[in-house]
Formats: sequence, structure tokens, C-alpha cells
Amino acid sequence: MTVAEVRRRSPSRVRVRKVNRKILSVGNTLIAPMLGLSVLVMLSIVVQAQVHLVRLSTDTFKNKASQHATEVEPDSYAFGSTMVTAFQVGRNVDLGAADIGFATSSDGGTSWTHGFLPGITIFYKNGKFQSATDPTVSFDSRHGVWLIGMIGILPADSSRTKMTSRLSARRVVVVSRSSDGVHWNQPVVIDDSSGFADIDRMACDNNPASPFLGHCYMEWDDGTAKEQIRMSTSNDGGQTWSAAMNVPGALGLSGPPVVASSGMVVAPFLGNGMQFFTSTDGGKTWGGTGTISTQTLHVSAGNLRTLPLPSAQADGAGTVYVAWHDCRFRSGCAANDIVLSTSTDGKTWSSVSRVPIDPITSTVDHFIPGLGVDRSTSGDTAHLGLTYYYYPVANCTMATCKLVVGFVSSRDGGKTWTRSKKITGPMNTGWLANTSKGRMIGDYISTSYVNGKAFAVFAKANKNKGATFDDAMYTTSPGLPENDNGPFFSSAGEQPAPNAKVGSRPRQGPRAVNIPD
Repeated sequence: MTVAEVRRRSPSRVRVRKVNRKILSVGNTLIAPMLGLSVLVMLSIVVQAQVHLVRLSTDTFKNKASQHATEVEPDSYAFGSTMVTAFQVGRNVDLGAADIGFATSSDGGTSWTHGFLPGITIFYKNGKFQSATDPTVSFDSRHGVWLIGMIGILPADSSRTKMTSRLSARRVVVVSRSSDGVHWNQPVVIDDSSGFADIDRMACDNNPASPFLGHCYMEWDDGTAKEQIRMSTSNDGGQTWSAAMNVPGALGLSGPPVVASSGMVVAPFLGNGMQFFTSTDGGKTWGGTGTISTQTLHVSAGNLRTLPLPSAQADGAGTVYVAWHDCRFRSGCAANDIVLSTSTDGKTWSSVSRVPIDPITSTVDHFIPGLGVDRSTSGDTAHLGLTYYYYPVANCTMATCKLVVGFVSSRDGGKTWTRSKKITGPMNTGWLANTSKGRMIGDYISTSYVNGKAFAVFAKANKNKGATFDDAMYTTSPGLPENDNGPFFSSAGEQPAPNAKVGSRPRQGPRAVNIPD
């Protein structure tokens, strides 16, 4: 069967029922009933989820350089019954935000405590940085310490190479520490030697059987060094960090490092396509740079900044899941889907599959995925939760684009998925903070599992009140809805569209203009 024939038979969404957690049949056409069960080709139906939105924080800063009230770009991590999220507060048009905020639940998402990190910016509790950006969250179970990493930004240093004001600003990778996720210490400097440190991401090894239990890994890229990806390691709860190491052959925008159950660190990143590198010795050395897949991007409309950065997690057995937005399955690359690739050994990767949120013939554009995996599950019964943003109609303008938050989940390691749920929206992109790269909801979002329940943290905007925004961090209570009873959908058998122009992302080198912040 040719690719064109496969596409004409609409293999984009298949409704299946399960017995004893097994798929009875999946196909591309209507199949006669078997044992009283049928398999039907279905169109996408987006369900309005019955969830209660919980506002986690509010931007109360008043500094003139920032846009108030705005909160963007959350990351989160959960361990036991505790979940911590961090995000930018008071987004600037350029170079980060007024501070980094946090929200913490210690009772499985029932109640939340929020605040701002002390000692980071000049606007809160004796900080020294002008602004801060790119929050990342993890927990070190061996040392009992919560960590929030970020990049602190200082005014331009005249001793540095003069390129543009953005690139000459001093950017320092730092981390704040806390024993309870509520009371935070003064930040610890990880690195101040990079020319333009950007997109820091962090992970800690919490696997009891790992020889590197208690090692934490910070990753970032240097925009003035051809996007050289760098790594630093701590083995004392984030109090001290190793000197920054350049990862051989890793040039691109950094992604979240993932620690497998064996202690191997697998770090996906956006380079010449979707790439990765690894460490098998607790961060002493880094290498093994390889390619997960090519990457093809539909540029989303509405003056919205969207980067196809990877979102990654590992299950309890060490399988690594990497998701990003990509247009390879759409004719003419007309819109993005969320796609997925997995690896059981951190070296070889599965073929890219499409998360079947909508038919490939739909008008929907999906982007900015936040993938969560329940670490108490694994393999064929691994629980995956995927939060994402989307436009119902990809071909829109800033005046007509409608931004929505959606969610789907899988109970079989990504083989089949539930029907998509609308969490909140629509929002106009004009309600979002402005940046030099477009309106910003966040370069990434996050989904975390707490006691078997998926919780997403996302920015939700309401209509502006004059010159003041109303854009804040939200989650849901009591977690996101996961439907065990179906219907379930599969994209098995789909092939990339022949005219999607699948290929690697063009290299941009030291991007004096295009570097995110």
C-alpha cells in the first residue's frame, strides 16, 4: 500500500475497545463486530474536561521594566505527595522576568503555597540580578532537597565581547535549594563562564538501585559558542557543582536530561534535528551524541513564540519518552502534531509516532507539549499524560487565533491514547506578554504525576484590563481526567505525508538575533 493510499483510508484516529488491557484490533477501515466488540474509524471529538481550575500565583511586582500581571513558562516536579512548580513572574519584553515564582503542594495537589524566590533579582529580598529566566525544578531524594534552577541576568559587562546588548548581558546559571519546597535558601552559582547561558534544564537521580543516587545534573546551551551544550553535576544536594563541561558534538538548544533506572543520563536536545547525548558514569564524562529523528516545523500563527523543544520523561523501568511538535504527518506541513519517540537503552530510538489527538486532515495546530510519566508504572502499562497548547484553526491571525490548553493520556506506554480534553480557553494571543520573539505563553510547560494523578501547570490569560495583563499560573483539581474506559485511539500504520518536506531544522549557528531568553 502506498503512502497516498494509507492517507486516503484515514488511519489518523481509530477507536478501539480493550479487554484485559489488550487491543482486540486496530485497522484503517470499518471492521465487522468481533465477539460483540467493534473497531470504528472515528473523527476527533474534543471533550470539555470536568475540572476545576486552581490559580497558583499572581504577579504582584511593580517594576517599570516588566509587563504586569504576567506569569509564563512553568516547570514542575513531583516526589511522593509533594509537587513543586516554578515559573517566570513579570515578564520583560526582553531578557527574562522580574523574578521566579513557585507554588508547592505537600498534600497531593489538594492545597498550594506560593511565593517568590528570595535573593534572585533586585526586586525581591536582596537579589543581585536585574532579571531571571528559564526556571527548572527537581528533587534530590538522597539529600532531601528541592532544587529550582534558573538563569540570572546582570547588566552588560564592558569587559565582555560587545555584540548586541542582549548578548553582552551577563547570564549566570544558579540554583535555589529548599528542604520543604516552601522556604528557599540564597542561590548557589553553578556557572558564570558562558557567553550567553540559555535554556537551563535539570534532573536528579532518584533511582534507589542506581550507583549515582543523589547526583543532580544541570544542562544549558551557550548562544555565543554555536549553541554549545554544557553540563554540570552536583553530588551534595546542590551545594556545590562541577566545572562546566562542553558536550562533544552537542550543538543546539538544550532539553530536559532524563535519568533512567540504571543511572544512565539521556539528554535530548534540539540540534541538527532531534538529538541526544548520554552519560553512564554519573556525569564525569558526556558523549554518545546521536540523532533521535529529523524535525519538521510548521511556524504557528498569531505572533506566538513557539520552539519545538523536546519534553522528556522516563518510566519506572527506564524507558525514555521524548515528545515535541512536528508537522511531518500533515500535507504541506500545514499544522503541527505532537509526536513521540522512545528508547529502552538510551541509544536506539523508535520510529516517530503521532499522538492521535485529531485526524491528520483536521485544521488543528498543536504545540508546546508537556509530557509526564508516572514513574510507578512501566512498559506496556506505563501511564503517560500530555498537556499541550493548540489552535483549533491553524490558519489564523493575531486577531483571530484562539489559544486552548488540551490534555490526552495513555495507559499502555503511548500505544493508544484517550480522547482529547479541553482544559481551558480560548485565549487571544494579544492577552499574552509581549517579547522580542513574539507573544509568550512559555517556551515549555510541564505535567507531573502525584500519587498516580496527572497535574499540569500552565499559563492561562484573561482579557487585559487596560494596560495591565491578567496572565497567571494555573493547575487543576483534583488532577487531570484520565479515562480508563475508553474510547482509545491509535496512530498505528500512519506514515509521514509525502509533501511534508521532512528534514532537519536548519542550523542557525551563534544566533545573535534568534536566541530565546
